[in-house]
Amino acid sequence: MSKSIEIIWLPKPGNNDYLASLSYLGLIYGNKRAKTLVKALRKASMMSFKAKDIFRSSGLSLLGISNSHIEKNTKKLQSGLGLPPILLVRDDRQRRLIIADGYHRLCSVYLIDEDADIPCKIV
Repeated sequence: MSKSIEIIWLPKPGNNDYLASLSYLGLIYGNKRAKTLVKALRKASMMSFKAKDIFRSSGLSLLGISNSHIEKNTKKLQSGLGLPPILLVRDDRQRRLIIADGYHRLCSVYLIDEDADIPCKIV
């Protein structure tokens, strides 16, 4: 991809981002712990990390441009629309980062610029 696409971020995650993270985290931790984590994410301050560092610490694979969600996010950026920040959880027991919400957004931005700063909330 090209760095010619401007990466625009919304100022904060939306309610649907928190709901998606609740669903995902519920699969990993169970509903009670997931609710606690999402509550903490809602209160967390905004931070920023490089796209490549988030990928490395999560251990996840990069999805390609042919993925429909990646394509949708790329089209949003090409149209000048912003993406919501991503939501992250530190899993100290497994020593990895969980992308609670925003995996496809992260992949989209990484394909444009792996050194891009990604706004996020992390607990």
